[in-house]
Amino acid sequence: MQTVSQHITKCIVAGIVAILPVGGLILTVAYLESLVSSSGLSKLAFYFPGMGLTLAVLSIYLVGLTVSTFVGKWFWATCDSILNKLPALGKLYLSLKQILGYGEGDDAIFHETVLITSQDKVGEELGLITNSITMPDGATKYVVFVPGSPNPTAGRLIVIEPHHVRKIPATTNDALRMLVALGKGELPVNEIEQS
Repeated sequence: MQTVSQHITKCIVAGIVAILPVGGLILTVAYLESLVSSSGLSKLAFYFPGMGLTLAVLSIYLVGLTVSTFVGKWFWATCDSILNKLPALGKLYLSLKQILGYGEGDDAIFHETVLITSQDKVGEELGLITNSITMPDGATKYVVFVPGSPNPTAGRLIVIEPHHVRKIPATTNDALRMLVALGKGELPVNEIEQS
């Protein structure tokens, strides 16, 4: 039987867990709105509370709508090509794009998405092959970045033998998106191949 203090503690913890997402959302909306209103937008005659958040959501929607049409895809590809060719800034743009998982080809930071055995040998972890190296004895090993979740920019780098790696036919972007979403998503693991 629960004591009164155990009951109170259990209810308080349950209440905190229930309120955290709602409180986080309210704080985020309030922060965004205060940021926009302090930028001078609140001095406009047609300003209304919530206008900053509304404009942000509308802008994201319009960009998404644009890039999902044929003309928008062409326009986005043209802009991407121009940004890639900019002196100095082009390299920065390309690096940011690759870190986010949109780089392709031999020059990409991440080449393939893989599964490797976890450190505790109980499960598997998502990894991204960054390089393949030849050891002094002639053996080939993969350099695999194992990103953290929900922050995939933090993680660890390991050198591993190819037979410990299972390749997944998933894009780097899909893997990174799944890590940020704490596993909410799908990876095509039905077609996993052994290296």
